[in-house]
Amino acid sequence: MLSLNNAIKLKAKAPLLLHSFTLPTTKITLAFGSVSTPLNETVLSLNTTTPNTIPFLPSAFLRCRAAMTTAACVQVKEQIELTETEKKIFDRLLNTLRHFNLQTQLRVAGGWVRDKLLGKECYDIDIALDNMLGSEFVDKVQEYLSTTGEVAQGLAVIPSNPEQSKHLETARMRLFDLWIDFVNLRCEDYSENSRIPTMKFGTAEEDAYRRDLTINSLFYNINTNLVEDFTKRGLEDLKFGRIVTPLPPKATFLDDPLRVLRAIRFGARFDFTLDEELKKAAACDDVKTALAAKISRERIGTEIDLMISGNQPVKAIDYICDLTLFWIVFSLPPKVEPAVSEECYRLSAAYLDASWKLIQLIGCSNFDDEQRRLCLYSALFLPLRSAAYKDRKDKKIPVVNYIFRDSLKRKASDADTVMNIHKSLEKFLSLIPSLLSNEDIQLTEVGWGREFDDVPFTSKLRVLTGFLLREIKDFWQVALLISTLLYPTGTECSQDIIDKHFQLDKRKNIFVSVNNAVVKLGLDKVWDLKPLVNGKDIMNVLQLKVGGPLVREWQQKALSWQLAHPSGTAEECLDWMKETHSKRIKME
Repeated sequence: MLSLNNAIKLKAKAPLLLHSFTLPTTKITLAFGSVSTPLNETVLSLNTTTPNTIPFLPSAFLRCRAAMTTAACVQVKEQIELTETEKKIFDRLLNTLRHFNLQTQLRVAGGWVRDKLLGKECYDIDIALDNMLGSEFVDKVQEYLSTTGEVAQGLAVIPSNPEQSKHLETARMRLFDLWIDFVNLRCEDYSENSRIPTMKFGTAEEDAYRRDLTINSLFYNINTNLVEDFTKRGLEDLKFGRIVTPLPPKATFLDDPLRVLRAIRFGARFDFTLDEELKKAAACDDVKTALAAKISRERIGTEIDLMISGNQPVKAIDYICDLTLFWIVFSLPPKVEPAVSEECYRLSAAYLDASWKLIQLIGCSNFDDEQRRLCLYSALFLPLRSAAYKDRKDKKIPVVNYIFRDSLKRKASDADTVMNIHKSLEKFLSLIPSLLSNEDIQLTEVGWGREFDDVPFTSKLRVLTGFLLREIKDFWQVALLISTLLYPTGTECSQDIIDKHFQLDKRKNIFVSVNNAVVKLGLDKVWDLKPLVNGKDIMNVLQLKVGGPLVREWQQKALSWQLAHPSGTAEECLDWMKETHSKRIKME
């Protein structure tokens, strides 16, 4: 493990340069290689008089590094600017230290520090303590606040739960309407076959090196108002947009393979570059085996859901594909029929990319967060929509259902919604030509059902579209978007899809035209339409004493009549039912 008294070796390509400067307790000398050595090992020698860490790498050094790298430079603030609420919170915590004469160092850890340096607001404040448990400090804060007349809110202690990735007890309290978590600094050791570590108190440096990424290893010391970079590269990697592990990546991933997915998620979220050694480690067989064996499917599913819900879902899935992790993450059941090609993941990624771009073209405001999320899942699993397997009872189950419920352990409603969207596609595709041309429709063999036999020819478009929208409700526009990806426009071969030749402008126009046609037909929110007649009315017409399949059939027929006659009344509908039923009896 590195310390301030070590020499940090950096790869550099720069002219000879010597620069010295002094911080309050730290003297630093930078020596870079000469021009004659194209890629020379450059040493940053750190001579310190105290164990304090460097709050920031100096701007002179960062400018030199900028000259040495082709990586894009990320705008990083010189110092953390606290909001008024954060100032009040930290003030109360420091007053607690003074009140009890505590020597505790209070450090905000991880994501909050990273986001604040990037100029982003963050309301997730985790505070690490160097000499006591979080629950002990929360008790002190509560006691101090009682002396000032203030009341602590929402006090809670969350016990450790290793199976859910809670490796250490966490104390929580609410200050100025923000939740604050308190934990002690720690170091950890991992056993060979588990991602659950043995925890113990550690130093700030040990805590920093145990974290998943250097950009997440930074601390903000509340006592000193300084950012602390114990890995000596967290700030630099943040500035140059690099995703790097504090310790060697393979060992880091084998200790906790979930870090592979976290690295991918943060790389996509911030549009940072994955370190080459990190990518090699993530794609190696040992790490893939560990990811499949040591990580619970719930945790994998949570990371994937954060990626899909994030600002760069395509980039995240592309990383998963590039690192050959797709079938590790989206594992399939045995004996899938029809068999799924090993290269199918390329189609999945291409459909995801197309749907994401189409959402942007159509306008994000047309879809809420949940619709967008499930739209992307629907696109991602589109190539698998016809695949199935047999469960223990020999029942045929869609593979998409298995992926959601078993591979990702997501909620059942996600699986049901995506499967319903997939199920609706064939019907949507049969309706699109007529909706585009506003012409009458010919029924095709896509399982519409007998209830449409009596629908007037001129009304079938409205009736069929209405029934389809009632099946998928708020997700009909999602189903329409996915349908446009399949709608014939001369680019139907798999290679064109993989090469992303989707002609998205044309597909956007199809979406807009069909969407407008549905609105013009008065079918928006048609699933909220209340039937004109109920089951009891139908039983009276049919002269039935008990309900059954026949009542259900006539309920559908009555709804078809209602959709075909938007201005019709209940009396008119009942008259139609009596007449139709009478004719059928005579024909029998």
